[in-house]
Amino acid sequence: MKNPYNAYRNALLEKKESLNFRSLNALEIEGKYVIQNNRRLLNLSSNDYLGISTYEDIRQEFLKNYDKPLSVPSARLLCANTTSYEKLEVLLSQKFKKEATLLFNSGYHANVGIYSALAKKGDVVFCDKLNHASIIDGIRLGGADLIPFKHVNYEDLESKLKRYASKYENVIIATEALFSMDGDFCDIKKLTELKEKYNAILIVDEAHSFGVYGGGLGFCAQEKMLDSVDLIMATFGKAVGSYGAFCVGRRVLIDYLINFSRSFIFSTVFPQISAEFAYFVLENYIFKSDNLAKKLLSLKDYMHKNLCGLDILGSSYIVPIIFGENKKALDASKKLYENGYYCLPVRYPTVAKNSARLRISLNAALNEADLGGLINQIKKL
Repeated sequence: MKNPYNAYRNALLEKKESLNFRSLNALEIEGKYVIQNNRRLLNLSSNDYLGISTYEDIRQEFLKNYDKPLSVPSARLLCANTTSYEKLEVLLSQKFKKEATLLFNSGYHANVGIYSALAKKGDVVFCDKLNHASIIDGIRLGGADLIPFKHVNYEDLESKLKRYASKYENVIIATEALFSMDGDFCDIKKLTELKEKYNAILIVDEAHSFGVYGGGLGFCAQEKMLDSVDLIMATFGKAVGSYGAFCVGRRVLIDYLINFSRSFIFSTVFPQISAEFAYFVLENYIFKSDNLAKKLLSLKDYMHKNLCGLDILGSSYIVPIIFGENKKALDASKKLYENGYYCLPVRYPTVAKNSARLRISLNAALNEADLGGLINQIKKL
């Protein structure tokens, strides 16, 4: 009799042979460090870009005034639409100067829910080739045609818009603002031009830029293009140091998502304490002051200046160092580990084949002394 598990075992064996196998390894977080196997390692793999989770005084200031239930075990459309979620949506709508906001449980929930609802059979999504997997999954679930264009290549995008856009009912252009694996930015001004020219809906994923750029509102705000973007998605689980996500835009799109987005309708809402903490951080540490963002961007400049000449990508606080082969990236990560740095390798399918890399993720809790030793180690590699 055929063993029903053989296909799974063979797939895992193939992962191991190609050095793409992943496993979970226990660790503890201690400020800007991780503790693993009794070793204290500087954490360079987190998306906590402003270092919010590392500051004990921020946590204590928040907790001393928090007196609500930790969670509300229900979907929001049933009995979980408390003021904790409502006031966060109102704050974001006001700051973005958009008609409405809708919260989701995570960036993945948001993108899957947005694209599967808005992009149906008979529609098309023109999608940057390096867009996050959650965007791709949402498009596939919705049934729209997916037409990829070369990464940040807007001549390629326009040639495809010209050829195909008129054949579809709804045309959507999908992009990230700051690309999470290459650390580079879209050209939001060019995208808005193409959106207007071809009567498309433009959706921008600001997961990795929200909280840092544009007074905390993200890259589109920094480029003064908020009015031209139909829908912006961003998360609280990165620079805000909390959990959850949201999209903000036109009321008709938000109302449509409330009624048709399955990842919103059928999910228990994320913990109330996370919504309250996101509101607290945004109001007191992101929208009120850009000190943490300035520190992060200063560290970013220091890092790029001192790594000049190496095979790195982008110009942001996400600093990918390309090794190509999986083994080289794994060996480099191991060497950094031995010298006190926690920086995991990124391999296929997270990035393209033969583009394995170390993805150094900077945060405002670090300082130049931390990075000086790291830079020396990287140069040795």
